[in-house]
This record gives sequence, C-alpha cells and structure tokens, in this order.
Amino acid sequence: MDIFDRIANNKGPLGQHMAASHGYFTFPMLTGEIDSHMYFRDKKVLTWSINNYLGLSNLPEVRKVDADAARDWGMGYPMGARMMSGQTEYHVQFEKEIAEFMEMESAYLLNFGYQGFMSVVDSLTHRNDVIVYDSECHACLVDGIRLHQGKTFVFPHNDMEKCKTSLERAEKIVAETGGGILLITEGVFGMSGDQGKLKEIVELRKQGHKFRLLVDDAHGFGTLGAKGQGAGEAQGVHQEIDVLLGTFAKSMASVGAFVCSKKDVIDFLTYNMRSQVFAKSLPMPLTIGALKRLELLKAPTQREKLWTITNALQSGLRDAGFNLGNTNSCVTPVMLSGTLGEATMITKDLRENYAIFTSIVVYPVVPKGMILLRLIPTASHSLDDVKYTIDTFKIVKEKLDAGEYKADAIVDVTV
Repeated sequence: MDIFDRIANNKGPLGQHMAASHGYFTFPMLTGEIDSHMYFRDKKVLTWSINNYLGLSNLPEVRKVDADAARDWGMGYPMGARMMSGQTEYHVQFEKEIAEFMEMESAYLLNFGYQGFMSVVDSLTHRNDVIVYDSECHACLVDGIRLHQGKTFVFPHNDMEKCKTSLERAEKIVAETGGGILLITEGVFGMSGDQGKLKEIVELRKQGHKFRLLVDDAHGFGTLGAKGQGAGEAQGVHQEIDVLLGTFAKSMASVGAFVCSKKDVIDFLTYNMRSQVFAKSLPMPLTIGALKRLELLKAPTQREKLWTITNALQSGLRDAGFNLGNTNSCVTPVMLSGTLGEATMITKDLRENYAIFTSIVVYPVVPKGMILLRLIPTASHSLDDVKYTIDTFKIVKEKLDAGEYKADAIVDVTV
C-alpha cells in the first residue's frame, strides 16, 4: 500500500479524533501572559495546565534577563553545534553551576529535553547491555529504549517485585554477553503524579543486584527536596542516582535540559550524544535565562508558595471525596469514571460555564473508562483559585453522577 494511502485511512489512536477535537480538546490556544489566569477563545479562564511550577515565567527579573539577552545576542547566537562552533562561556558556566547545585561531578547542557533524553539512553547502552524500565516511563525514554539493539525488560509501574524479576532475567543475559544493566525510571511520573520508588530500587543493590540507575526527574527538579534537587533528595537517595536528567520546561519555565553524572560519563556523552553532536547549540538567550532561573530556583521562596497551593488543592480535593491516586508530587490527577463523550462534555462545561481550563486525559493514555483531569498547581495560583476549583469540581461530579454528561461521542464544540 502507498504510504500516503495508509495514512489517509489510519490517523492513529489520537489522530482519529482530530476533526472533532482539534483547536479545543487538542491543540487549544491559550493567550495572554503565562499565569494562573489566561485567555481561551477570548474568555479569561483559571488555568491549571501550565507547567510553570515556580511561577518564574513572568517574574520581572526573569523577563528582564530574557529581554536583555535577546537584545544583546539575538536568537541565532551561537551558530552551530557545541562541538564545532557553538561553545560559549555561558554554556560552560551553566554546566558548572547545575553540577554544583545537584552535587554531581559533572553536567552537560542539552538543547531539548525530549531529544536529549532519547540520546542519553541511546548513547549509554551497547547491544550487549540490557535495559530494565518502568512501564510508565515518559515517551522520550521509551523512544530512546526503542533505539536500543539489545534486550529490554519492562516491569509494571512501581512494582518492585516485578522489577526484581526483570533484573534477575537481565542478569542471566549479561552473564553471557558481558554487558551491563541500565535501570530507567522517573523521579515523578507526569500523569499519575507518584514518585518513582527510588529508595526501594536502591535497596535492590544492597541485595546484590548490579545495575546503573537513570532517573528522569523533569517534574521533581525544582519542586521536591529541601534544596529542590528532586525526588532523589526527597527520598534520601540522591547520591545513589547514577545518571540524572532534568528539564527547563517545568520548574524553570523555559526550553532546554541537562544531564548530570560522573565526569567520565558526562565526557563520554558529550562526544557521543548524536542529538547534541549534530544539532545546534542552545541559543544564548535561553542559556543566560537558564542561569537566572537556576539562581531563583535555589531560593526556597517560590517553592514554598508552590507547596502552599499544592497542599491546599490536594487536601481539599481529597476531603471532597475525589480520587487523586497515589500522587506525592505537585502533579494532581483527578480520576473519574466515564466515557470519551462524557470526558469532553465535562471539559466543555468547565471551560464554557465555569471558566476553568484543565487538561483532559483519556484512553489510550489512561485505561478505558477513566477520565483524568490533570491539574498543575503553581506558585502563581492563589488560595481563592483553589477554593473556587474545588467547589466547581464538586458540582461537576454531581452532574456526572446524575448522568447529565451522557454522550456517545466527542461533544460538538461549535454549539
């Protein structure tokens, strides 16, 4: 079959809903300043869908640094990949500062989180190695794992018994191949909000299992731990993580990422990550902006504001009888039961009648029959925002239980 003919007849599990959902449920446009309140279709809405955890995006001091750097350097500088012509003192300075802050030997600045994380996984592993990973690892890690030419074993989410079994199977293989084992998990899982069981995974080493531990802590970096180092710090095992990945797209409200590890490992990655060796260096305004954001992230002020909102939101929702699963991070998943049609009816009601904008997650991202409303609290939200949202969700739940959202298909948003 011709490739284009196949595409015309099969849009994929999400793309099949494009005609009914594009521009509203998928690819919606939020306008205005990045804040707790923005505009959707020219209507001001309370927004719970922006990963601006620490509220850094629009702080005056951050905006000034961004603007000054753009004025002084433009978005083109430096031109070329780091290895060829894109190296600057600011890139090196950030790597030094992030390594010191994370208390790791060395770090490397990545131009994008997704492609960077893929490339780290790809670069670290050889065909004789075995990868063991959590079933709910982010897509960037899964795509990196797909590049691996050796064996892989996936264990059910945070199931330590199955993780141990996977390690035992991996150990039998590497005993023959002479390879090693890379265990991959998340610091915080972005949909469910629960932390990876890093402490329990580290305990497996004490039981004699030999592996290297890679942790993607995109949602934990800046939000968890007394210093903001992430889930490892929060669980008391930060120094046991072998390779730690962090992104600017969450707490630092920007673009870019980093990887931390021992110096020999970072030196190897620096010369072997294809997504970095053959791609343009992070533009100067983003690099200089990252330095300012890191400075602010080190202070506890914004993180304390974030957790005031997070604790109020999560405790209030739980007290009201909502199921938030096992979240022990800022990610706040509100889990309801219903169909795709009901999910879209709820979302439309929240946006049109209550001016609340939150992300909706349905199958295939979550199991069939589940509706997940994913709330992301930030330091920019207020306690009034929290109270209004909880009161509104109570009303919505009553409507759902009463059958007021019954629908066989995605709701028509044109009426």
